[in-house]
Amino acid sequence: MSEKLREAIRDVHDFPKPGIIFKDITPILQQPALFQLACDKLKATVAGEKIDKIVGIDARGFLFATPIALDLKAGFVPIRKKGKLPSETIASAYELEYGTNTVEIHKDAIMPGDRVMLVDDLLATGGTAAAAVELLHQLDADLVCISFLIELSFLNGREKLSENNIQSILTY
Repeated sequence: MSEKLREAIRDVHDFPKPGIIFKDITPILQQPALFQLACDKLKATVAGEKIDKIVGIDARGFLFATPIALDLKAGFVPIRKKGKLPSETIASAYELEYGTNTVEIHKDAIMPGDRVMLVDDLLATGGTAAAAVELLHQLDADLVCISFLIELSFLNGREKLSENNIQSILTY
């Protein structure tokens, strides 16, 4: 079944800058059966676990995290780029494969001990995910699982994550 997802992902060369091969997931999103399959595969990474909050990373992580949150009857929490959240936040800066950025989370989004699943579409160099994990640790979350639709293993992003339960549906 994961092969159907792999076949739908298209490579876009030189995006967002020369030398980058971007893994475009929009063909998955355009086909309800594939979108459902992707969400189901991600949700299965926490099967049998009680999850209080699904945390999605801006912006494509939101696409998968919100339906998973609804399915698991868990809250959804966005981790957003700097300046996009309206209330009091904490922030973490990071480097990514083509620049730098900062992500933020509302200070009151996670309560100490909340059981959390972190979701994003892609694990590349690991900077964004590591910054998100740092935010969750600052809020004393119990990070049950970090789940990615795609992992670019040749970029060694997993090495930046100290967590044990890191799951990827597709690996390149």
